[in-house]
Amino acid sequence: MNAFSLSNEVAIVTGASTGLGRGIAQGFAEAGADLMLVDYVPSNETAAEISTMGRKAIILVADLMTTAPIPGIVEETVRAFGKVDILVNNAGIIRRTPAIDFSEKDWDDVMAINSKTVFFFCQAVAREMVKRHHGKIINIASLLAFQGGIIVPSYAASKGAVAQITKALANEWASQGINVNAIAPGYMETNNTKAIREDQKREKAIVERIPAGRWGTPDDLKGTAVFLASHASDYVQGHVLVVDGGWMAR
Repeated sequence: MNAFSLSNEVAIVTGASTGLGRGIAQGFAEAGADLMLVDYVPSNETAAEISTMGRKAIILVADLMTTAPIPGIVEETVRAFGKVDILVNNAGIIRRTPAIDFSEKDWDDVMAINSKTVFFFCQAVAREMVKRHHGKIINIASLLAFQGGIIVPSYAASKGAVAQITKALANEWASQGINVNAIAPGYMETNNTKAIREDQKREKAIVERIPAGRWGTPDDLKGTAVFLASHASDYVQGHVLVVDGGWMAR
């Protein structure tokens, strides 16, 4: 099981205050990693949980709607921990409006954080990782990297971009000791899906299609994230790993 250990590894997780980011950060800490927790609000609860595991967690508040904070986040991580081994690009937003009425601002906002920030964060950490010929980058995609979705055109476009960014960077950086992969979560119980879960008709239709018969939770991503962050996945490159309770198999 040593191949799955993250002992002495340092991870940056964006969107770490809640939902999938919080669950992934907890999983990393359980596997032995120290964390830089990045979000637009303080990740106090996540940090407290990690500290009870005997791991170190530092909170950085940053608005990733622009790329401006990225260099400083990487610099602070290296200053505090001496290195950066793992990046999880989890921060993201969704705007729900029929395509016929979708605004340019909603398009630009979603594409900015969900795809542009993802690419430039990957670039920034890769510049550190190539120095040690070691690094793991995990981008959070979506089932909408494969499907079109309903009333979320910019989200579908942005997550399709995440999948292709992941593959493109893997092609360039695999020879540099950097693994770039993505996780495509299915329907998960997070803030982003609150509106859907409160729509009884839609929620029922979704659950009926999921072979597992339930929505996923942040805990369902822990093992997948640890695998992609660890030496156990050293020969996995450019893959978009679906964690969806069987949705895509239907």
